[in-house]
Amino acid sequence: MERSLTDIKYNYDFINEKIAEAAMKAGKTRDDITFLSATKTVEPEYINYAISLGLSYIGENKVQELLSKYDEYNLENCSLQFIGHLQSNKVRQIVGKVDLIQSIDSMKLAKEVSKCSLKNNITSDILVEVNIGKEENKSGVMPEMLEELVEEISTLPAVNVKGLMTIPPICEKNDEIRRYFEKMNRLFLDISSKKLDNVSMDILSMGMSSDYYEAILEGANMVRIGSALFGNRIYK
Repeated sequence: MERSLTDIKYNYDFINEKIAEAAMKAGKTRDDITFLSATKTVEPEYINYAISLGLSYIGENKVQELLSKYDEYNLENCSLQFIGHLQSNKVRQIVGKVDLIQSIDSMKLAKEVSKCSLKNNITSDILVEVNIGKEENKSGVMPEMLEELVEEISTLPAVNVKGLMTIPPICEKNDEIRRYFEKMNRLFLDISSKKLDNVSMDILSMGMSSDYYEAILEGANMVRIGSALFGNRIYK
């Protein structure tokens, strides 16, 4: 199965129209919303084609895949981020290579990012991942533990908390998914109001291919869209 450049161009334009429409309904502008494409299993030639269309943010889920494609990305006008579950022993492999790590869910992981960042003489931007549906099989800090974790991370050197990220439970109905997004937005605004050092709640990353529209309506300012842009994932 081959991907089609024509389809990617059509999808890219369509997604941007839908983002603009949702943003307007939410009282925002298109420029207020960051469109990040999840590029898991997508070959660099197709990622670079999307970048040539204007895509400015890409996110990889797996460290090994990110490293194998790293030299082929055209990153001159594009931000590379890490959006998948991250193990502590893999942190050193991506610190300094990505602009943002979206999936910090424990102090242990944050400490490792801090340690590797200090070693590289850089500061790493991170998002704290929240398990908004309290699902046993998902990563992310529980909502009731979020404030404590953010406060702890804020004391670490060489790490800046830039916001929150979530992957909500799969829902049958729009109003169900919107309730989870609304809860996330409340947490986001609550943490913002604390004015903690090294914490700037700039980014609320939520919403994927099937629910980015609803996420924007409920306050997301970054959406992570993969299959709606590149087609279904092709596993080899």
